[in-house]
Amino acid sequence: MEYRKLKDQDEDENGGGDDIESRKPLSVTNVPTLGAATVDWSKWKLKIVVVVALTLLTSSQGILIVWSKRNGKYAYSVTTSNFMVEALKCGISLLALARIWKSEGVTEDNRLSTTLDEVIVYPIPALLYLVKNLLQYYILEHVDAPGYQILKNLNIISTGVLYRIILKKKLSNIQWAAFILLCVGCSTTQLKTNSDHVLQTPVEGWLMAIVMALLSGFAGVYTEAIMKKRPSRNINVQNFWLYVFGMVFNAVAIVTQDFDAVMNKGFFYGYSFITILMILNHALSGLAVSMVMKHADNIVKVYSTSVAMLFTAFVCYFLFGFKLSLTFILGTITVAVSVYLHAVGKQR
Repeated sequence: MEYRKLKDQDEDENGGGDDIESRKPLSVTNVPTLGAATVDWSKWKLKIVVVVALTLLTSSQGILIVWSKRNGKYAYSVTTSNFMVEALKCGISLLALARIWKSEGVTEDNRLSTTLDEVIVYPIPALLYLVKNLLQYYILEHVDAPGYQILKNLNIISTGVLYRIILKKKLSNIQWAAFILLCVGCSTTQLKTNSDHVLQTPVEGWLMAIVMALLSGFAGVYTEAIMKKRPSRNINVQNFWLYVFGMVFNAVAIVTQDFDAVMNKGFFYGYSFITILMILNHALSGLAVSMVMKHADNIVKVYSTSVAMLFTAFVCYFLFGFKLSLTFILGTITVAVSVYLHAVGKQR
């Protein structure tokens, strides 16, 4: 009886908690879920769009490069295609800056004019990205698109080790375990069970993949250190100067490697519709990654990378007759798990 009186008194003080008319209607955008949490559907729609875009762009990179070949060779100049990628990214950065200048005006952090001390650091990552981007074309002469998508994840190891050396950031035990799993997974995908050769990828392909991973990791860590040195600086200004030096180095590569061919046949010789799509893909991939970091989180990028590996394999199965062996499937799953563990270890 005493408990009943206390319960009735509590309900009277709360204004009759069981009165249906007193309850507020639920909004469409904020729907309650378990644990009294709410879901903002507008943000989830943006995340889904960004994830799908990043997955498609990432998975189609190797496919478009392989597809752009004619009789197993590149009919166009890879140096001119790289130059066009840098020019397109530079143009996108300028357009983004123009919108910022129109809405916010020109400030100290978003103006293009700068000092020599700030600009002098950009040639190093620009040169590293040049070599790394050229290497991917040569790697795909020895490796198929699904294998390239797998081996590309080796840059996680180089990035992690360089984080520890350059930025003095400690790696968790989970991340070190993820590195071991990643190596095992990459090796498993390249195993040949019905041949005298143990690995599908020749030694040259592996060496170039390792060099590309080291260059990609060092360039990424160095670029992050540059951008975090002045965090208030608009990222489009920093990207603009990085891409300008990228255009300069690619122009030097054109002169040293393909000067005669470009002068005799033209700058865009051998270009096809697939080549143009490949250039657009490479330029927009960087934009999609930055959008993921802004509107989502790192774990979303991890899931996109994992899905991209599987998506690339299945697309190549229908386009190029790629054989989905058991070792490739098991290796892909192992790599996906290692990438996930690396992200979880980083968050902890």
